[in-house]
Amino acid sequence: MRAAVYGIWVFIGLWVGAWQASGQTIVRGVVTDADTKEPLPFVNIVFKGTTIGSTTDIEGRYTITTNTANEELHFSFLGYKTVIRKVKVGETQDINVRLTADAQVLDEVTVTTQGRERYRNKNNPAVDLVREMIEHKEQNRMTHYDNVEYEQYEKLQMSLSNLSDKFKERKLFRKYKWMFENVDTTTIKGKALLPIYLQENLIDKYYQRSPEHNKSVVKAHQKVSFDDYVDNAGMSTYLNYLYNDIDIYENNITLLTNQFLSPIANSAPTFYKFYITDTLKDVTPKLVELSFAPRDAGGFLFQGRLYVTLDSNYAVQRVDMTVNKNINLNWVRELFINQEFQQMEDGKFQVVKSRMRADFGITQGRGGLYGERVVSYKNFVINQPRPPDFFEGEKQQQEKEAEEHTDEYWLANRHDSLSHAESKVYQNIDSLQKVPSFRRTMDIATLLLAGYKSFGWWELGPVNTFYSFNPVEGFRLRVGGRTTPKFNERLYFETYGAYGFKDEKWKYFLSATYSFTGKSIWQFPVRTLRVSYQHDMKIPGQELQFIQEDNFLLSFKRGVNDKWLYNDIWVVDYLHEFDNHISYRVGFKNWKQIPAGGLRYERNTEDLLQPVPNVITSEINLEFRWAPGEQFYQGKLYRIPIPNRYPILTARFVGGIKNLFNSQYNYQNVALNVYKRVYLSQFGYTDMVLEGGYIFGKVPFPLLAIHRANQTYSYQLQSYNLMNFLEFVSDKYVSLSFDHYFNGFIFNKIPLLKKLKWREVATFKVLYGSIRRENDPRHNADAFAFPVNDQGVETTYSLQPEPYMEASVGIANIFKLIRVDVVKRLSYLDHPEVSQWGIRARFKFDF
Repeated sequence: MRAAVYGIWVFIGLWVGAWQASGQTIVRGVVTDADTKEPLPFVNIVFKGTTIGSTTDIEGRYTITTNTANEELHFSFLGYKTVIRKVKVGETQDINVRLTADAQVLDEVTVTTQGRERYRNKNNPAVDLVREMIEHKEQNRMTHYDNVEYEQYEKLQMSLSNLSDKFKERKLFRKYKWMFENVDTTTIKGKALLPIYLQENLIDKYYQRSPEHNKSVVKAHQKVSFDDYVDNAGMSTYLNYLYNDIDIYENNITLLTNQFLSPIANSAPTFYKFYITDTLKDVTPKLVELSFAPRDAGGFLFQGRLYVTLDSNYAVQRVDMTVNKNINLNWVRELFINQEFQQMEDGKFQVVKSRMRADFGITQGRGGLYGERVVSYKNFVINQPRPPDFFEGEKQQQEKEAEEHTDEYWLANRHDSLSHAESKVYQNIDSLQKVPSFRRTMDIATLLLAGYKSFGWWELGPVNTFYSFNPVEGFRLRVGGRTTPKFNERLYFETYGAYGFKDEKWKYFLSATYSFTGKSIWQFPVRTLRVSYQHDMKIPGQELQFIQEDNFLLSFKRGVNDKWLYNDIWVVDYLHEFDNHISYRVGFKNWKQIPAGGLRYERNTEDLLQPVPNVITSEINLEFRWAPGEQFYQGKLYRIPIPNRYPILTARFVGGIKNLFNSQYNYQNVALNVYKRVYLSQFGYTDMVLEGGYIFGKVPFPLLAIHRANQTYSYQLQSYNLMNFLEFVSDKYVSLSFDHYFNGFIFNKIPLLKKLKWREVATFKVLYGSIRRENDPRHNADAFAFPVNDQGVETTYSLQPEPYMEASVGIANIFKLIRVDVVKRLSYLDHPEVSQWGIRARFKFDF
């Protein structure tokens, strides 16, 4: 895996999974109706005299954990008599409870509960109320106002949770005992939290409905810094992506990279069960407590309570919800969402505080990672328009002094006060990074996980490319590295050297990149000029990586893999990105390619094949890219895009110029690629890629579109996994691929499989293409002959008239990391040395 995936997890990974909770009381069980024996959802369970508690899920199950010495557990539910049970302090125990109906209470309130009658939507007052809420959603949203502005405060905190005494006494951590003194046991009852990360923002927000405009101005910002090991901007972006803003009125709510259906989505009555469990008459306006639970306990759905106003607004006044423990959500042991709404001057209710809490870990009862994001809103100004020019310029701005405010400023302006432990985290983490043993540990972790060993201004790596092998080079040794921002913020160098013991040739690479923004060459928006030279090998048609990922595992390939190229490549490239996520790239490439191994360049001459020693081209490259709303996990030396619901369009033009630096051909190549992720709520999501291209001019097959094939045993999303290298070429083509993730939609309904947390995936890829007669060696003797195998049989083809197709079905999330696909090739099955079936695997970290 690349370093970007690890970011924050590098630090966390040293801790998670090593701790065993000490002295904990864990109580679990099932609550049922004493008469019907049916499970009771939403029963309140609390330790006497505390706020430590929980509620039962849709199956009546509960689990409560505490470190305090409480001996009495109270079970209460509207319409039932309260039950009190004794517990054994410091032990794990099962307590099942049967609740008896309280006739006196039932005479006062009509309650619909599971088990008393068959649940149905028809003539259900709870569902009728939900439909009124759906009908009034738009008028209750903040975007209903013509203009609105407010101040927003955000606090995102990550903590290590439930550290045991045994863990603290480990030899590795004895030098950090001063850190363990900052444990917080008051914020979350039953959890001991050690804060390790904190970020705060104070933002002015502005919205105008028509024409629609948004603007954010960050007035103050501060966060814990891991500058030497983790890119702070990247970590902040990724954590905010996991802890998205929550709008209960949206049909789908994105959390932890997944989409959950809102309990008041338009289709909510189809996926949820609703119950009216209380009415609050002593408040204005009157409120109804509306409890809800998923019909499918394994679906990406919530369960909890909504408090709804009984007036003409049918607005949400409060939200308390969580997810079912059976949900197919990686690493997440608990997830809680609480929102509070306040009535504005016009009578509408708007959110004033939102809190999301998540507890991450591998198993129950052990230490883990606790994360919390709190967002509060105040100083609302409604329907006071701003001048038209106010929204001009960047939508997201930051004041120059935003990161320079004093502690006194934060004390006076933050909406929520920090806990005692949170207030120390900035100083503690700064001190921790000065401890020599911690720095050594992080260096080792970075080498193992990210693949690089840092020497300050220089990094050696990546280690997974030090050794590999292929049929032409035999054993290949490579060593390389790159400069870091400590060398120069604007100037960046990268290099490697490699040697093949079979062909006995040296290969090498050198590049220099200059940043015109004065920031990292990867930090958005990028504006860089890059010059590079590479003398190395590649497989024809594979995406050229100027720093090749000669991963040892990718050395293992199926079938014959003997057609390679020696390359000499000069590149000059300028990239310019704009704040609106439009970018353009202008470049020049001079490329000399020499066939190697079993590959030959040959031209028909008087019925004889005349060898061609090389192909030389000089190209002008233009690229236009549009990626609205794109975010990145942003590293110092890398970045990885974070998918969203918007399409990404990339248009390319390549123009070959004959006689320029010995170039042999004139041609023009145009291509368009459209990527779109389509979210289908409970049915998962689909990644779709549409691509097409056309090559103008008369060129040999090495300059045609060589379609991306894959002969490794790793599943590659953007390649054809049962196509052979250099099997198909085209001068005009169009392709379409679908990669669908069901997120366990099917497996979660199968009793045995749902415990494995596996997820279903399916793909389909189709490619149409052809070659004009002038570029087809079967019709033009001057064109290069297609390559052949050892028996003289052609192994390269055009795609007329049948398309190439392949499909796969697979299982993802095996051991929470592995995806395995069974791939079927659907066409051109008579080609030599092809596989009709294959099993491919890949790693994917996800929630």
